[in-house]
Amino acid sequence: MDSKALLEKVVRAADGRRAEDIVAMQVDQLTPMADYFVMMTGGSNRQVQAISNAIIEMAHENKIEIGSVEGKDAAQWILIDMGDVVVHIFREETRHFYNLEKLWSEAPLVNLNDWLTD
Repeated sequence: MDSKALLEKVVRAADGRRAEDIVAMQVDQLTPMADYFVMMTGGSNRQVQAISNAIIEMAHENKIEIGSVEGKDAAQWILIDMGDVVVHIFREETRHFYNLEKLWSEAPLVNLNDWLTD
């Protein structure tokens, strides 16, 4: 599966668990670390964990290897390393504090409109 198809599956899984403010950045020209960073917000620790569980379940169903999952116990910022796609699931205050969108502001945003429900 190519990285854009994986990105779509991640976004759809997160949207299915009502993740808020989903943003994807194409970082392949800025770092060899990944092709895309995806950031999203959950309204509570429980929702952050539910979003991460949905993404992990989608990966298992599609036989997508997960490099690591960090921060699942605290559920303030869960990072899921899927190789070409790195997922960041935040609580709102944590997302504002670390402000990864500003840190990676040179990366172009990916249009996710076709993958999100209203």
